[in-house]
Amino acid sequence: MGIDFHCKDNSDTYTTRRADNSWIKEVKKLLPMENISRAIDIGCGGGIYSKALADMGVEYVTGIDFSQAMLEGARKNCKEYQNISFVHGDAFETGLEGNKYDLILERALIHHIQDLHACFTEAFRLLKNDSFYIIQDRTPEDCLVEGDDTHIRGYFFELFPKLVEKETSRRHKSQFVVNMLHKTGFKHMKEVKLWEIRNVYDCKEQLLEDIRGRTGRSILHELHDEELEVLLNHIDKSLASNTNIVEKDRWTIWLAVK
Repeated sequence: MGIDFHCKDNSDTYTTRRADNSWIKEVKKLLPMENISRAIDIGCGGGIYSKALADMGVEYVTGIDFSQAMLEGARKNCKEYQNISFVHGDAFETGLEGNKYDLILERALIHHIQDLHACFTEAFRLLKNDSFYIIQDRTPEDCLVEGDDTHIRGYFFELFPKLVEKETSRRHKSQFVVNMLHKTGFKHMKEVKLWEIRNVYDCKEQLLEDIRGRTGRSILHELHDEELEVLLNHIDKSLASNTNIVEKDRWTIWLAVK
């Protein structure tokens, strides 16, 4: 089944959140933001993190996505930001001028890509010397953390083994990512783990409705409607709290320098 990123009905599925302060604080620790004026957000989806970069003081942000539907949602999401532009392209061939950018962000992108060397080569071409490359994604280990009152995602995989196979098969091991960065020519690699707050829900029903809509959760498009209802019932029974639910996801961030 899977999500169709090119379907106009899905254009807003990655526009409904804001980047949490937990992410902003981590990026500010990793980067000298005062030195970053031009950034690219490759695989920008609905523009959530393009907007975050602009809010952090980046002067010009260019978002790139291979889906015209996603870009339609991103332009609408970021319509008040005159310093954000969006371009149709992909991680292998962005069509942008090389040796021009201070930062490239690729968040939740590389699990869609098998040829990391080609992806990283395009990023290397785009960046100025001594500029920064941030990749954020989940390793297979990140995917299999148990579910609890904050890590809601863990319940997906406890209940449906087919999701474990799907998820871990498309995730890259950390050492493989590092090796490909080295091979491409990047230096000064750094890896950090981040528990990023995804959303805060006033009540359990808000969370369940969000999951029912599969909003921003491509893995849930692997479930049929009946299976999704089973998952919702399982989460409803598993959560101890009915109010003020803080949902977090575990990520790996790789920082590299050209």
